[in-house]
Amino acid sequence: MRPLSSFVGQPIRSLQTMLRVIAEDDPTHMRIVPDGIYGPETTAAVSTFQRKHGLPVTGVTNQETWETIVAAYTPALVRLDAAQPVDIILNPGQIIRKGEKSPYLYLVQAMLAVLSDVYKSVAEPTHSGILDEPTADSLSTFQILSGLPMTGTLDKHTWKHLALQYPLAANLNNLPR
Repeated sequence: MRPLSSFVGQPIRSLQTMLRVIAEDDPTHMRIVPDGIYGPETTAAVSTFQRKHGLPVTGVTNQETWETIVAAYTPALVRLDAAQPVDIILNPGQIIRKGEKSPYLYLVQAMLAVLSDVYKSVAEPTHSGILDEPTADSLSTFQILSGLPMTGTLDKHTWKHLALQYPLAANLNNLPR
């Protein structure tokens, strides 16, 4: 779906796009193709929406209907969209070394715990926010598996490989066994 900002000056296509997203989130709504034409399908989709939301069923998009559609669209879009990623910003050249504490290490330790289920050679680290011995050992093993220099520290290269491997491992862990 194109974002609504690309439909500026195209209110019918915007309406249809919002109705489409709402229908993808809740299949009891009528799914339509945004074509920019307020034809019978759009009228039927608006009528269905109005009925489901306790509005007068006219098939016409008045201000109240528009505002109710917008109010339903926003949370539906969030539910359908990919989860918001977390960007970790390590300063240029920043390396987190053994004994150092960082909030990023909680994330790294959680990711390593998931990876330890997939890669049995990676030991599960502690969950302390400190780059302690068990975390350094887990990082070192992960670095070897990723073809990185074994340092036991957290740098941008290690983070990149963790960020690439974690989603795959997390999905493998969610498969029925």
